[in-house]
Amino acid sequence: MQNSATPTHCPYCALQCGMNLTPAADGTVEVTERADFPVNRGALCGKGRTAPAVLSSRVRLTSPLVRSAGALVPASWDEALDRIAEGLARTRAEHGPDAVGVFGGGGLTNEKAYALGKFARVVLGTSQIDYNGRFCMSSAAAAGTKAFGLDRGLPFPLADIPRTGCVILVGSNLAETMPPALRYLTELKDNGGTLIVVDPRRTRTAVQADLHLAPRPGTDLALALGLLHLVVAEGRTDEAYIRERTVGWEEARAAAMAHWPEYVERITGVSVPQLRRAVRMFCEPEAAMVLTARGPEQQSKGTDTVGAWINLCLATGRAGRPRSGYGCLTGQGNGQGGREHGQKADQLPGYRKLTDPAARRHVAGVWGVDPDSLPGPGRSAYELLDALGTDIRSLLLMGSNPVVSAPRAAHVEERVRSLDFLAVCDVVLSETAALADVVLPVTQWAEETGTMTSLEGRVLLRRRAIAPPEGVRSDLEVLHGLAARLGVEKGFPADPEEVFEELRRASAGGPADYSGITYRRLAEENGVFWPCPASPDAAGAAPGGPDARPGGPARDRAPATAAHPGTPRLFLDRFATEDGRARFVPVAHRAAAEEPDEEYPVLLTTGRVVAQYQSGAQTRRVDELNAAAPGPFVELHPRLAARLGAAEGDPVAVVSRRGRAVAPARITTAIRPDTVFMPFHWPGEGRANTLTNPALDPASRMPEFKACAVRLEAVRQ
Repeated sequence: MQNSATPTHCPYCALQCGMNLTPAADGTVEVTERADFPVNRGALCGKGRTAPAVLSSRVRLTSPLVRSAGALVPASWDEALDRIAEGLARTRAEHGPDAVGVFGGGGLTNEKAYALGKFARVVLGTSQIDYNGRFCMSSAAAAGTKAFGLDRGLPFPLADIPRTGCVILVGSNLAETMPPALRYLTELKDNGGTLIVVDPRRTRTAVQADLHLAPRPGTDLALALGLLHLVVAEGRTDEAYIRERTVGWEEARAAAMAHWPEYVERITGVSVPQLRRAVRMFCEPEAAMVLTARGPEQQSKGTDTVGAWINLCLATGRAGRPRSGYGCLTGQGNGQGGREHGQKADQLPGYRKLTDPAARRHVAGVWGVDPDSLPGPGRSAYELLDALGTDIRSLLLMGSNPVVSAPRAAHVEERVRSLDFLAVCDVVLSETAALADVVLPVTQWAEETGTMTSLEGRVLLRRRAIAPPEGVRSDLEVLHGLAARLGVEKGFPADPEEVFEELRRASAGGPADYSGITYRRLAEENGVFWPCPASPDAAGAAPGGPDARPGGPARDRAPATAAHPGTPRLFLDRFATEDGRARFVPVAHRAAAEEPDEEYPVLLTTGRVVAQYQSGAQTRRVDELNAAAPGPFVELHPRLAARLGAAEGDPVAVVSRRGRAVAPARITTAIRPDTVFMPFHWPGEGRANTLTNPALDPASRMPEFKACAVRLEAVRQ
């Protein structure tokens, strides 16, 4: 066993905090500070500190399971892989390739996401692949691409945040979702900058703000338009910037001017004086930023909402300039890289569009297949899940737990149960895995090497620190074994570095160009920001170059360094559009897909708590985290609680048009009287996503997690 410390990264959120792992003689793993990594500088939240607890065989899967007589029982790897291959092949033969679905996860490494997308399109021939990152930041991605021609969560490093003059943080509770990142806001204020937080709840992050704006859930679009109206009315636009670096201003300005302050106050509940103060705080410093997260994005109009905040940045000259810009705070560990390399329904590696003939030719050339053999775009995540058991008869699922995390979760669970065949690769027996016909135990973060791409667009090397338990294999080994059983003997190596070398070639020349990045370079540096093209004379610079030759281990073929330094800051000279100019996109406020009425008079919004992560499949198995956050709750204002007759801790039923959830009341003045909040980490009767609305944004296909109409009922004990 290795006894020295291995520098690596946390398995949870997109900060990808640096840490050191040291195996102990008793088989446990110790986490220690890694101060050299610039993002967290040694700091870790409780989830990061306790991450090794999930490595224990006491809580994780260590043997394949197959369903026999209605129960999951241990099986050999050969039996399990044979069953999966037979199930997928049978569905494909009887119903066609698009009757087989593939569902991935935003926590998969770049290598796994790449291989999974390739497996779906080359081995299965299906278009039906998407991933849970669709639920993360797809609206921000769509808006960023429209405006800037390129989507990278943060087009600048986190280190720039303390150096700006004002930050508007929209729909993010960093203190609970990414605690080590809160220091950037603290340093901002220490440097004389100001913080505006937009959130319907007075969260631990909002308490730090110089100004807290608490709009009704689902009205962030009106709020952004109201601020832009005031920017125009008060003469605070940057006319030279608009003229030199943008197009489309006249239409966007006209749309904003229809949202005068008093009108916006009626929609949002944010007072006109607060609106005016926010505009002053944002416009008076030389530099400023807007950062969005799931709050404005997880709406049926999320793309337009983010677009309105981008318009505010463009109108004031706050994009593509030093210490200024718009950025999205990606949530999942590899939410950024996970969608760049092919597991999203409409994309090919390198952030290429599946509908682009040139992109298809390039990637097909790397894969050694006919471009015409690649299927077109498939369904988005919720639409794919909704089609289970009807159009999609079998599903291969990796790294996701949609029975807890998807909107309208009871319906999704019903759809999963109706499948002819379900295979799940996971670390633990999640609620979704428990419904499978075959479950494969796969390696975890500390047991495998691979790359992740953080919310900054920084590609990182996550190193193997310990060996996995006997009986556990990596996802890459799973795809290798399945591909061979389905008739594709080559093209799916189990060595992650070999997969990354192919990914480099596939991404070369694309918007997310990784071709200048190598494992050796990542081992020597604290990450490399994409795009990072290879120099023309570097080995492996492009498809068909020396790196494309067959044979020999990838590590022998990789160049020691790449000439390109990476791109920490995008758009300083030009935007990624054909003419180099950013696009204003005119948008107008519209209501949420489901507004309160007489039967459902209250708004529900959902989110996270500091001690749990996503669907909780892993964190709910850690004693220390469960002690801090043992179960779901309903947060409601004292006035609402009084009308209901509920006291602190009383069970409260929250009912929507989709179902009913019950959890203890948590009474606080930190939330609006017309709104209730539930965290979404738990299954069972407290499952928040039983209630949420799957109404989809027309551009991003993001469901509306953040606003739906509910009623409350007292539960008599």
